[in-house]
Amino acid sequence: MLPTLCEELGLPSPGPDGSKRERMEASFNALTDEELPAVARKLLICHPPSATIRNQIQDILWSGGLYPSIPKRYRREVARRLNSEELYGDARRFDKLLEQLWILDADDWMVLLGSMRTGLRTEIQQHVHRNPEDWPAEILFDKLGAYDASDRRFALFLEGLASADVRPDEAAQRHFVACINEPLRSCGVELRETGSEGGYPTFSVVSLHAATKGRPKNLIFASPDKPDLRFRDALDNDVEIVTNADKVLVYDRPIGNEGLRWNDLQQWWSETEQIADANTAKRSLFARLKASLPHNSPPQTLLFDAFFEGFRGAVPLLPALLPEVWLHWDPRTIKERGRDALLRFRMDFLLLLPQGVRVVIEVDGKHHYADASGSADVQRYAQMVKADRELKLAGYEVFRFGAAELQAPTTKADVKAFFDALFKRYGVPTN
Repeated sequence: MLPTLCEELGLPSPGPDGSKRERMEASFNALTDEELPAVARKLLICHPPSATIRNQIQDILWSGGLYPSIPKRYRREVARRLNSEELYGDARRFDKLLEQLWILDADDWMVLLGSMRTGLRTEIQQHVHRNPEDWPAEILFDKLGAYDASDRRFALFLEGLASADVRPDEAAQRHFVACINEPLRSCGVELRETGSEGGYPTFSVVSLHAATKGRPKNLIFASPDKPDLRFRDALDNDVEIVTNADKVLVYDRPIGNEGLRWNDLQQWWSETEQIADANTAKRSLFARLKASLPHNSPPQTLLFDAFFEGFRGAVPLLPALLPEVWLHWDPRTIKERGRDALLRFRMDFLLLLPQGVRVVIEVDGKHHYADASGSADVQRYAQMVKADRELKLAGYEVFRFGAAELQAPTTKADVKAFFDALFKRYGVPTN
């Protein structure tokens, strides 16, 4: 069974010699440090350890992420707001949420010896379920360790309490969110509706400063030419490609708090194009996206290729690198619209990261700062930096590469280093 177990966890195949323990230790020791997080994630899913070990592993995995900070003071204020509120609608699902996040049984070995349970689980049954007046939310939060938990764990707790599983009533969900958002907003975060599941809204803890307000509704991309679009049904935001459908892609599925990953995009492409084989769909999608890059901009192609070559097997779970994304579409041309036209109507690349973070990547050739003769054009440059300001104020992060930078001998390594740093900054695992 050891080879199967190792394959399941992403460990090297164990050697034939030694005891089972020695063979497993040798397999584990053959891993690089960079490979350990991926194995840890698979372990948590395939062979969950005790709650204590699970929480330790999770907190280590989350420690490198950039999650909205909720200081202890504001966690207490959230609990106080909930003292007079119903903590849950479905008791069984509430218990399941606690089981997933907190350590409820620190004395399992006593149960194996025939003793009665005396841990936190038993106290919760007594003081939260049977006699709810015993423990207000403040005491329960303290008993769980919520005041000192990692930001990620506390956020998952609040998101779980707002979920339709724990509160199977939309009005109750929204009432709960409204109750705790007042103290949360005092520290710069809020529970925000970011998607839907089973007809109910889903809520995520997001920063008031680092994420955009709305949810993506229509993602129009992979078109170097202005698309010919129209609303089939404006009430439903249903977009129709009128002509040249092969020259533009419209991703119209909900994009949740995890952002848009390559495997999400590939699944959509596979179903849209009716391609049953996953490898065929992957190659076809890559070719379609690459073909949309401007022929007069080799640096964009170099950046696109360097991204996929740099991350290889990790790409499926990484944010999709979307080329030629239309931010603003207007049936009229800029010349027809005049000076009120939006300056930035298309982005070279866009990534939709977790927590609502939107990252724009621009590749700057001469046309960004020079006129047709190659002379510096201060007006053109001024327009570019103004457009950047507008994007940033709208909640986008903007990063620029110079075209010459992407034609250097170190291009692939430089691009990989940039994305490594970007993903680390926003807590996106790359292995």
